[in-house]
Amino acid sequence: MTSKITILFFIVLISSMSFGQKYSLGKVTAEELSQKTHPLDSAAPAAYLHKMGRNYFELSGEGRFYLVHEVSAKIKIYKKEAYSYANVEVPYYIGGATVRLSFDDAATYNLVDGKVEKTKLKSDGEFKEAVNENFAIKKIALPNVKEGSIIEYKYTLKTPYYTYFPDWYFQHEIPVDYVNYEVTIPEFYRYQLFLKGYEEIERSPETGDRAANGRYNESKVSFVGRNIKAIKPEPFVNNMDNYTSMLQYELASSNFPDEGFKQYSSDWPSVTASIYDSENFGKELEKKSYFEKDIDAVLTGLTTREEKMNAIFKFVQERMNWNERLGYFTDLGVKNAYKERVGNVADINLMLAAILRYANINANPVLISTRSNGISIFPNRGAFNYVIAGVELDNDKVVLLDATSKNTVPNIIPIRAVNWTGRMIRENKTSKEIDLTPKINSRESVTVVAQLGSDGNIKGSARIQNMDYKAFVFRENFSTVTQDEYIEQMEKEHEQLEVGTYNVANVKDATKPITEIFEFANNNIVDRIGDKMYFFPLLFYTAIVNPFKAEMRKFPLDFSFPFQNKHTITINIPAGYAIESVPSPLHLTMEDNIGSFKFLIANKENQIQVSTMLDINYANVSADYYASLKSFFAKVIEKQTEKIVLKKL
Repeated sequence: MTSKITILFFIVLISSMSFGQKYSLGKVTAEELSQKTHPLDSAAPAAYLHKMGRNYFELSGEGRFYLVHEVSAKIKIYKKEAYSYANVEVPYYIGGATVRLSFDDAATYNLVDGKVEKTKLKSDGEFKEAVNENFAIKKIALPNVKEGSIIEYKYTLKTPYYTYFPDWYFQHEIPVDYVNYEVTIPEFYRYQLFLKGYEEIERSPETGDRAANGRYNESKVSFVGRNIKAIKPEPFVNNMDNYTSMLQYELASSNFPDEGFKQYSSDWPSVTASIYDSENFGKELEKKSYFEKDIDAVLTGLTTREEKMNAIFKFVQERMNWNERLGYFTDLGVKNAYKERVGNVADINLMLAAILRYANINANPVLISTRSNGISIFPNRGAFNYVIAGVELDNDKVVLLDATSKNTVPNIIPIRAVNWTGRMIRENKTSKEIDLTPKINSRESVTVVAQLGSDGNIKGSARIQNMDYKAFVFRENFSTVTQDEYIEQMEKEHEQLEVGTYNVANVKDATKPITEIFEFANNNIVDRIGDKMYFFPLLFYTAIVNPFKAEMRKFPLDFSFPFQNKHTITINIPAGYAIESVPSPLHLTMEDNIGSFKFLIANKENQIQVSTMLDINYANVSADYYASLKSFFAKVIEKQTEKIVLKKL
């Protein structure tokens, strides 16, 4: 019996050793290097042959725990466009403590004359960059990378900051053949974890064991993924990170014999209350001496809440300038920011909330995660990186205000902040979920009057009016270019369009619609075949390509805001021609009022009038409707590309 157990143990040991060797660094073969394409994704420019991670704790001689985060990777380079994977960057938080991050075993492997050639990373290929007082980046640039190369590296982060573990990605923009992540946690800590994404990740049962130093128990769990497909960008996605398979850990509680039980973050109320209690958040809302005199003058003669709210918002918006720094904690502090007329998001919008409160308006900060930061799924302080002001009305509605942009108005906040939901924190520390999704269709109305010449060239005038978010987007884009550059962009977007006299109104007044009026000429609209002319009813405003090309979709569709696009086109045909045929009218509707499209056309003698209206009624649409939406847009494009036919008399 003993010999059987010994043999069994020996077999398991050999299996474990071979498994470890398979996924250890330095084991590159000629067969791997000669591989030309990825076996499961021939278009992939590169692939992780394996990616391994370990998170564990070390106890220092002073009795302090340090988090150790180890990562090793083996990547096959198939194409030149993947050379960037040889430039590895690892950002990390340093704060005021000693944090160490080091690279080891970094090398490039190539096949030279049938043999494996290894080129090690030299010291001049490693860099450290200080981002600010709190963050740094360690970088390496692996040498001698070619098509067919395999690169390997390992890095180790040792830090006293373990409230959050570094995010662990199972999925990347290239395939991952094998990924393993192992987490070991001392018995004194409890973490909450969140696993997101659509790929199948195996989780082992949690096991317990004694720490190597014999002083406490540990729990261990591992996560394994095999043949993970590349995450590929798709249109109308707010942030691909929201749907990438990844794992997040956050400290929920600790329980040391000499300290007792401590709760950190378990629900939104406790998270938001802890933020509000911070010196550079809640305390900033209490300061008012720096603005009282100015605001008293602003409020003179105003009686209604709406008048006061609008006047205060305009005052802060015009006075303050955003330094493009995010965060829900102030940088300069509201008093200094007010004096300097510049600040980060929190400096400006906490100031706005404080001034609104001074005017007896029920205003509170609203914590937000920006689109680039992802969606705040589970309660944690790191879920947010932005703050705006919200005014609660009597009918349980909330007016959203963000004074960081010169182009916002009440309830039109920057697109960067339109990200599902936020959390309002009231003065009594209670919190409330706030829907950030726009509900009203932002409208664009295009009116064109065109004259078609017998030579097939067309001239005319156009008037475009943009409202709400459509106007906001125009102002944001227009403010970054000159008018000549904007016209040049317009001409590139519509092939062979020549824009003549151009005027735009209300660029600086965000309370009014944007109105563009311009003259145009275009000699690329009409096809002349024999004695006939063929052209699209919407002229150069015709949509030709369906934005939805994939057969299937897993991710929700994000349009940023509901919208309505309306076109009214009047075309005067040349003398000596008659209308032979025009497309038939069409009225399309999607289920559950997601969208609709109307196409109307009328003709008499020498004039054609076309009217279209496209409505998408929701900012976010479930992936369950993808097939229907793809079909809907296909029909819209099919109708728009049916041609009007003129025949020479």
